[in-house]
Amino acid sequence: MQGHLIAASAALLLAAAGGSALADGYGRGMAIDYTGRTQGPSTATMGAMAAPKTVGGAPMYPSKDIVDNAVNSKDHTTLVAAVKAAGLVDTLKSPGPFTVFAPTNSAFAMLPAGTVDTLLKPENKGTLTQVLTYHVVPGRWDAMALAQAIQAGGGKAMLKTASGGTLTASMRGNDVVVWDAKGGSATVTTTDVYQSNGVIHVVDHVLLPG
Repeated sequence: MQGHLIAASAALLLAAAGGSALADGYGRGMAIDYTGRTQGPSTATMGAMAAPKTVGGAPMYPSKDIVDNAVNSKDHTTLVAAVKAAGLVDTLKSPGPFTVFAPTNSAFAMLPAGTVDTLLKPENKGTLTQVLTYHVVPGRWDAMALAQAIQAGGGKAMLKTASGGTLTASMRGNDVVVWDAKGGSATVTTTDVYQSNGVIHVVDHVLLPG
């Protein structure tokens, strides 16, 4: 049951997104010092100037925060419900910046039946919060910054999440792949969805803490 709760809460995590730091991980990984790199002018300028991307049938405006954009995506209704249940709305509307790896509804559907409903119950709020924040890294890490960190780390970059856990990023061809503590992976299917308080990368699987 504990495993199911963790899995479900992970599935729920990305309904919004809120952040945390750096860490250790696999192989020749690199600990990313976000304090000196996450808010460079080039990334912020790119986000402000780029035309808004469409996610779940809705435009994601760089002038709006993570929550105000996420509620319009038809692909992230489970995430939004989870963020509300975990009480993370105010966090995800704060200045940040945050980088969120956000699973889609179809990613959540891969979890064991009933886990999402279980995690949404008030008594499981702590578990839900832990899993959600496992998908959030502090700072504005767009695809270019991640790729550079992966290259500098010899093929792997380790990111400490808001929950205190570790995600490991690597490249598979032109795709960024994120690995969780259990050895599971999620591929970034839509990169650089800029927000006023960070950036979202849509992923195809839920990531689980150890």
